[in-house]
Amino acid sequence: MTLIPWLYRLLGLPALAVALVGFGWIKGAGHVQAQWDAAAQQQILQAAVVREQQAQASAKVVTQYVDRVRVIQQKGETIIKEVPVYVPVQADAACTINRGFVRLHDAAAAGELPEPARDADEAAAEIALSAVAGTVTANYQACHENAEQLKALQTWVREMGTASQ
Repeated sequence: MTLIPWLYRLLGLPALAVALVGFGWIKGAGHVQAQWDAAAQQQILQAAVVREQQAQASAKVVTQYVDRVRVIQQKGETIIKEVPVYVPVQADAACTINRGFVRLHDAAAAGELPEPARDADEAAAEIALSAVAGTVTANYQACHENAEQLKALQTWVREMGTASQ
């Protein structure tokens, strides 16, 4: 005499198989979820490290840029103050610049074609040589500041790329 009839045995085997598969499925899903959560946490930590490195690099680049621009501005102001020494009053009286030159210079600085010259404009006003020297000096100062800004931007881009690797 058997304790469990053969019909119940046949029905019990598939039920046991389904139960085992379900148990394996749930355990496997839990394991995969744990791996996923660990990977996500690792990425969050890596992103925090990269953000910190980028913030430090940004602060360093900005500090260097501000210091360099301050030096450029001080040098430019000193040079502008020296214009009267290098272009004395006698030179201003002996040599003046007409409006046509100023118009041409301004157009070249802007990268545009100059407007047509007007005779009345050029003859009416002469500009002192010292004023032209001061303006050109200020323009070069701005040019050096822009160049320094570009260098700082290039350094910042390199630092951001290095920090994110």
